[in-house]
Formats: sequence, structure tokens, C-alpha cells
Amino acid sequence: MTERDIIGIFGTMNAGKSSLMNLITQQESSIVDSTPGTTADTRVTLMELHGIGPVKLMDTAGYDESDVLGEKKRKKVDAALKECDLVLMVIDPANPGLAEVKLILNVSLEEGKQVLLVYNLFSASDEATVAFIEAKLPELKSFPKMCLSALQPEKRAALLELILTNYIPKNNPTELLPFVQPDEFYILNIPMDEETPPGRYLRPQAMAEEYITRHWGFPVSYRMNLGQARSNNPIEITRWESFLGSFGRRPKVIITDSQAMDIMKSWTPADIELTTFSVMMINYMSRGKLNDFAAAVRALDTIKPGETILIAEACNHSRIKEDIGTVQIPNWIQKKYPGVKVQHVFGREWPEPEELENIRLVIHCGGCMITPQRMAARLRDLGKFGIPITNYGIFLSYIQGKNVLEQVLKPWK
Repeated sequence: MTERDIIGIFGTMNAGKSSLMNLITQQESSIVDSTPGTTADTRVTLMELHGIGPVKLMDTAGYDESDVLGEKKRKKVDAALKECDLVLMVIDPANPGLAEVKLILNVSLEEGKQVLLVYNLFSASDEATVAFIEAKLPELKSFPKMCLSALQPEKRAALLELILTNYIPKNNPTELLPFVQPDEFYILNIPMDEETPPGRYLRPQAMAEEYITRHWGFPVSYRMNLGQARSNNPIEITRWESFLGSFGRRPKVIITDSQAMDIMKSWTPADIELTTFSVMMINYMSRGKLNDFAAAVRALDTIKPGETILIAEACNHSRIKEDIGTVQIPNWIQKKYPGVKVQHVFGREWPEPEELENIRLVIHCGGCMITPQRMAARLRDLGKFGIPITNYGIFLSYIQGKNVLEQVLKPWK
């Protein structure tokens, strides 16, 4: 998954949002029609913008639909607004919908978004009304803006110039494995259970292998038989010890699947550091906020029966047998914290604000199947309610002992 800056196009019905999308992409990415409410869901286009790089464009539904379907659409628009880096606010000067524009701007500023205004002219006389609109809503004067007709292809260059001149990219990736050193060995412990798809590594495993190789290290994969390891099968123990003994010099770090922490806490030699793929990913996807996730797990020390833990898994894989999010972590919660309730969200699902109020703690997966922007939006949502959020790898280490969590965090300093 390529890291992309996210540009969202917002406004009221028939303001010309889809036409603006098509102007930028130079193709019919969105359906354009005079029928109100044509855009029923957020439309996404991936492309390269010279001067920015890879971007994701989101064309959203009108913010002024008033029926039940309109309310559902607005929730989609709100989700897109939280996720995007740059807001393109499209305003029809003849029908500006200032109440809705003000709402979108307020949320944009609250979420720390950059905003550009595009007055979409449907007739030559529309431009003369812009000053009147900004007099009625003075905050519009503070944003960079331009007037154009989104149906005129020759206006594309000026629009892109507006974006390039004013948009400051915030997409500064964190190093995936900052502790990797050239010419050192790093073990990737990959158990490969029934849920592992054939023919490829999972994204965190593939990313770790690529990163280590690119930084002149030596990634070495090992498939542990977790069932045999947990039963102390001497064959599996000997196999692991033989593997470790085969290196000419000691590997620096073992990166393991989080579900193997009950084994790896004692099978990892004292002279080799240990961490997990999930810890790696949550640090990367949260742009270096690993300390916050590590501190949040302490909420377990004071959690009470009847309180609720939300388990958030960002992918929608087929869940079978000992799934980590729906089986293993809930089993540990039931064992260690009896009476505590468990809820789940999957993929792009995320609770509405009113649904978050009763959550005591969130345990999030590594987040490898969502964008850093969406992760940031989730963190902001939880921050508003003071809800701590930790991570699969951190949780599964912590329940093995505070010293085990310290062991897993050590490579990250």
C-alpha cells in the first residue's frame, strides 16, 4: 500500500464537486448530473499529482440532504473529512449553502485540516457575488481561493497551481524499523496458521523483510509450530535451538507474530532483543506514537467488571479457528479480567461519538490495512473522550508480565 496524501472534495449538492474531481483526474471519475444527490457514497480515485506525489482523491456526497438517506451520507462525509489531509471546499456562488459550508469549515479547523476554497461558476455573473458571500461568512476570507468553471479543462492548471502553492504535505512517514543496522541478522518469526493466505506474506511481514533488506540487513524467516511449542514438544525446541545456533554471529532482533508471545518471552535468548510485527506497525501507522499505546495498556490495572473493551481490527479477513482478535484476545480478557465486556469493530467500521462514551479501553490491531490518516482520525476521536488506546502486540506482551512488555519495547528505545 503506497502512502498517499488524501485530498477531499466537499460542499453542498450540485455545487460541482464531481465536476471538480473529473477536472483534476482528467477523466470521468465521478458521475456528473444535475439531479440532486447523484453522489451517493464517497468516490475514491488514486493518482499522481506532480509536485506532491501519490494522492487519494475523495469526492463526497452533498452535505445538505435532509432525509434519512441524507443523514447516512453525511456520516460518510464526516468520516472522509476526518481522514483527509486537504479539504477542497466547493461553493456555488448562486446557491452557496452557507450554513453547511460553515459546518464543514468548523469541523475542518477542529480536526486541523488545511482548507482551500473553489468557487465554481455556473454563469459569468456568479463571480460578482463572491464578495457578498464572504461578507455574510467572513471566515471565508482567510482561506486561499480561486474562481473557475469546473467544466472548463483549461482551468486545471490553475487549480493544480492553487493546490501546489498552498498545500503543505503532512505525510512524513516514520521509519518502520529504526533499529536496523547494516550487515546484521534479523529473525522474522512467522507461525503461519490456518488464516495465513497462500502465496504471499502478510503486509507487515513483507514490509519488514523489504525494509531490512533495503537497509543492508539480513532478514531470515522462521516458521514456528505454535501448537508443538506450547506443548513443549522436544522436537520443536531442538529445531528452534538448532536454528539459532546456525548463525555465524548472533541475530540482533527477533520480530515475532504477537500471538507467539507466550512462547517467545522465554524462548528468546538474553543476548537477542525481541519485538512484534503488531508493535512495529502501530508505531509506523500512528507516526511514532508507540509510547502512547504502551502507556495506555496500564488502564488494564484499574479496569472493573462491567466495563467495556473495544477490539478494533482494521482488516476484513476470513476469521477461522483461533483468530487473534475474535478468539485469542477475548479469551485472555475473560481469563485475566473476568466480567469485563468485549465489543468488536472490523475494517472501516468505527463507532459514532455517542457510542464511544462507554468504552473503557481500545485494543487496536497494527492498522496495516488502513491509512495513517484514518488512524490519526481514530486517535483524535478517542482523545476527545479521554479513552486510552493500546495495541494487540502490546496487550499480548503485557499479559505475560510487565517485564515482557519492557522486553518488547526495548528495541524502540
